[in-house]
Amino acid sequence: MRMPTFSRQSRADSEDEQTTDVLPARRDREDTTVTDRQPVAVRPAPPVVTPPPPSPRRPMTDGGVPERKVAVPERKVDVVPVRDDRKPRASLLATVGLIFSVMSALLVLSGPLLGYGIGLAVLALILSLGGISATGKRHIAGKTDALIGMILSLGAIVIGVLALTGSLSWLGTDMHPVTSLRGWLDTQFAHRF
Repeated sequence: MRMPTFSRQSRADSEDEQTTDVLPARRDREDTTVTDRQPVAVRPAPPVVTPPPPSPRRPMTDGGVPERKVAVPERKVDVVPVRDDRKPRASLLATVGLIFSVMSALLVLSGPLLGYGIGLAVLALILSLGGISATGKRHIAGKTDALIGMILSLGAIVIGVLALTGSLSWLGTDMHPVTSLRGWLDTQFAHRF
């Protein structure tokens, strides 16, 4: 639908002012023509009155009296988002893997217990990998413990294998690096304390 634009003119014929609109020449319908400069009185649109909504009819009882309905209050269910306030717990596999990896590193560095250290390092590696997969679940912590245990056990395996093949001259099954370390520490700090 096209909205026409109107220019306003006002003129005072008497003491009361009348507002008139001047319409441009246009053709509303084929049988009616509006010419240029034809004054048109502006009237306000009548107010729109909406009727009130119809009241619902109550069913009648046998005696002709309208039946009363008892209002039952509606129960409102509050939707609360699921919050799990449980504190995260440490993974047992990650913790045991870290303990075993520290023990395996100490056994590998001891010299004579080198073979047992490698075996314990393999077990610690398996436990640490299980700890990493367990920490992927919700509310289970200990990923750092598992990662440290995995790195330490891999290091113990590598150093143990190198010592068994004879690649490390300072470490082997026939050497006692702990006794050598103790002697070296005694010579270094004997005069300082």
